[in-house]
Amino acid sequence: MNNDPKRIIDAAMQLEPAIRAFIAETLLESLDFEEDFPVSAAWQEEIQRRCAAIDNGTARLVDHESAMAQLRASLA
Repeated sequence: MNNDPKRIIDAAMQLEPAIRAFIAETLLESLDFEEDFPVSAAWQEEIQRRCAAIDNGTARLVDHESAMAQLRASLA
């Protein structure tokens, strides 16, 4: 396999968005880093549940503009 990062990125950019998102998520999860703050077991489970819902397409996602409009309307 050619390990040239630019070629890998160029090839990945040709993939469908859902596949690119899966690859990006997998790569980020593979990084070994310390958390900036402790996360309780309950929150870890919630995070995993939400990520699974996004991955399997059952999550109802809202774009930034809609979320902000809903927030502003709720505060008015």
